[in-house]
Amino acid sequence: MIKKLIGAVVVLAVLAGIYTFFHLLVNNKLSIGYNKGYQPTQPLPFSHKLHSGELGLDCKYCHASAEVSRHSAIPSLNVCMNCHINLNKESKYLTQLKEAYNSGDSIAWVKVHMLPDHVKFNHAPHIKAGKDCQTCHGPVEQMEKVYQHSDLSMGWCISCHREQMDSAAHSSIIEEVKNKDQGQDSKKHVPSIINCSTCHY
Repeated sequence: MIKKLIGAVVVLAVLAGIYTFFHLLVNNKLSIGYNKGYQPTQPLPFSHKLHSGELGLDCKYCHASAEVSRHSAIPSLNVCMNCHINLNKESKYLTQLKEAYNSGDSIAWVKVHMLPDHVKFNHAPHIKAGKDCQTCHGPVEQMEKVYQHSDLSMGWCISCHREQMDSAAHSSIIEEVKNKDQGQDSKKHVPSIINCSTCHY
């Protein structure tokens, strides 16, 4: 009898621990991030502080695919050369950039912002929803050398998604679906921004 009681207590304790872990994780009270603060050395130094901050280049000028694609690709060298081909300023790094461009090579930039393989993230709907790049990437315009600013944890993402669920924009979507469904429980029909399959393979 005592062994069964101890076994039941152990099982309940394990279940309570699992529940608490996921509750804290989903409610952004426990941060299991992925490379927060990661700042790899790049093959050429590139100052976002200069380009995005001082010169005021829009992020989407260089990272144009973010508006229409899942990925915000690293710009090709011809995007760099749109400006640098006409600039007289020279440095050993600009010389390397121009040599790579003229020879048809590319620069092997190192990816900074990474997510686990089981997570899918699509830039396009976030841009269409009016999110600034800094929401996820931090104050890139102040970074001499880019690093991963946010932990990009599940709880961190869900907190933002929940804020959107409560926003007027999402409320209007729910209202629109309600009208179509003629009073049925519309929330189950709304393409949920907190549905597991939205972010996970």
